[in-house]
Amino acid sequence: MKRNKEIYKVTMVGGAVNVVLLLFKFVAGIVGHSAAMIADAVHSLSDFVTDIIVLVFVRISGKPTDKSHEYGHGKYETLATTLIGLALLIVAVGIVYSALTKIIHWAQGGTLEAPGMLALWAALLSIVLKEAVFHYSMVQARKLNSQAVEANAWHHRSDALSSIGTAIGIGGAIFLGERWTVLDPMAGIIVGLFIIKVAIDLLRNGIGDLMEHSLPDEVESEILQLAGSIPGVTEPHDLHTRRIGNHYAIELHILMDDDISLREAHNKSEEVENILREHYGKETHISVHVEPKSIREH
Repeated sequence: MKRNKEIYKVTMVGGAVNVVLLLFKFVAGIVGHSAAMIADAVHSLSDFVTDIIVLVFVRISGKPTDKSHEYGHGKYETLATTLIGLALLIVAVGIVYSALTKIIHWAQGGTLEAPGMLALWAALLSIVLKEAVFHYSMVQARKLNSQAVEANAWHHRSDALSSIGTAIGIGGAIFLGERWTVLDPMAGIIVGLFIIKVAIDLLRNGIGDLMEHSLPDEVESEILQLAGSIPGVTEPHDLHTRRIGNHYAIELHILMDDDISLREAHNKSEEVENILREHYGKETHISVHVEPKSIREH
């Protein structure tokens, strides 16, 4: 419960910043006639929506195991990460499409209205606030070992970087004259392409965990090394791993001497479980199957 409260706190801080920025950006974009700023405002709106997703799904993922969810509800946090990536992708495609339409209009001889200074100030404020929230969220995500908070942190960083592109485009359109007003929607396209990359990375990680991808090779090698470090345990094998929300599920087989007692074999398997839980957290799901050495010799 303490972990969930900390996640709520981090998310609420980001949510409060998002509300302030999205309102300011929409006003600045409309009053300042800036396509890039309106796109940035839509991005901030998507940030706010993902804050809500995190709050809802982390609450569900924190529920204890029950008859219908014997492995817990951790996958809901992974689902939240996936939905955040999907939301980012949709927003990014919309930003690129809108900006591309304006560039085509300009290329065909149309005129684009230069943005106002209010839009530039909004972009600069967004850079400062969103970068600060990104660093705060990333520190908390690592402390809490939360995929959803980390995904949301990157959403904040993408908003900060998009605001940098927005500020450059708006500033160029303002200070370089009417011929360069096209810099505003061009900045929108750059912003959109960056967000697409971030979204694809989040979707790849989230969908991978939902599809039961194994843990990275270096983690699996470490698991085998830890299991094999227990005296009397040899040749850990048949390792199967996956993530369940913010913790791991580990299943493996180990070999022991044929002539030891059942109690001794049980105690050794518990030692394996304990060393893995000490390393990967007490919530780690571990299943150890003991085999006699003679099986491998035949």
